[in-house]
Amino acid sequence: MEFKIAQGALKDELAFVQGIVEKKSTIPVLSNILIESVGENTIRIIGTDLDVTIRCEADAEIIEGGSMCVQARKLFDVVRLLPDKDIHFKKDDNDWVKMTCGSSKYRFAGVSRDQFPEVPVFKSAPLTLPAAVFNHFIVNTSFAITNEQSRFTLSGAKFMIENGTARMVTTDGHRLAYIDKHIEGLSGESMDALIPKKALIELVKISRGTGAAVSFGEDQNHIYFEVESRLLITRKLSGNFPNYEMVIPKNNDKKVEFDSSALKDAVARVSLMADERTRSVKLTVREGEIEVAAHSSEEGEAVEKLEVEYSGPEVLIGFNAQYLQDFLSVATSAEIEAPEMEKETEGEKVKVRETGGAPRVTFEFKDSNSQIQMRMAGESDYDYQYIVMPLRV
Repeated sequence: MEFKIAQGALKDELAFVQGIVEKKSTIPVLSNILIESVGENTIRIIGTDLDVTIRCEADAEIIEGGSMCVQARKLFDVVRLLPDKDIHFKKDDNDWVKMTCGSSKYRFAGVSRDQFPEVPVFKSAPLTLPAAVFNHFIVNTSFAITNEQSRFTLSGAKFMIENGTARMVTTDGHRLAYIDKHIEGLSGESMDALIPKKALIELVKISRGTGAAVSFGEDQNHIYFEVESRLLITRKLSGNFPNYEMVIPKNNDKKVEFDSSALKDAVARVSLMADERTRSVKLTVREGEIEVAAHSSEEGEAVEKLEVEYSGPEVLIGFNAQYLQDFLSVATSAEIEAPEMEKETEGEKVKVRETGGAPRVTFEFKDSNSQIQMRMAGESDYDYQYIVMPLRV
């Protein structure tokens, strides 16, 4: 195989496969990528860890068709430091790869194409969602996915489509994030699958900023996501996801509303004094104010007070500081939409946050020991809820 390609085009596509390729794998070939020719003007780059696969395409001048396998990380590290010129690749008979760019010359140890695993056959992707909607779902829920590998069914997101509504739910057993949105084009369609966290993160990378739609479909074992010339294939997680509807509280009769940015900053400061083992912060809600406090027997304590909209009895609630900060970080980020502004994306109206001021959020609760329900204040096309079990105080 022999081809020429622009340095910028190759660098961009190689960057997308880095998150998939195994850096330290018991199967050495998985640290390589497969580069193969498609017709006379395109190369295809494939990286996989056997569970998640990314396939990208880029324009190139094909001198001689074929394929090559080369170490992914080393190639990317070199390519991104090369000047903005055409890069010339040529594969030798022993599977080594020669690369030339201007006065720079390299030789990479390659492996045989036969050693590279077969990629699942891509079938149809009959469903579509705007990339902005998919990314909004993922950003607002992925932080609640467990990091414990033993809890296999919780290591991804439950993604559903029914009755024209798309829904994503995640949980680690201590908290739950839920979001849904009605999509006109999904009427009559259905899906119910568990998507691994790694695939969700990579999907955001390949679709962010494109303004395109994400086409997707499934077979018995895989889900396929296609964004322009990029394809992501992920193996579904197996097992039964918990009954999340049982966790969502129905009778929280107390509600406090406040500026998300002010509370986020207060929790960040106060939590520096929290016990390192429990990461516990205490929120005392009383009429007109909320008090944020943390205490460590070894290091000291911290207290801050903020003005809030609340009228009701005083309630003391304990939180894991990280669980609270995860929600508040999302609430104050630019990913959160607000009802004041709209923009058109592929025929879909997607609301975006106004630049002036952080959004307000609400906490709904019953007492100190029941689930706390967190939401964005105001109207929205999305139904977004974050439910946390409080700590005993």
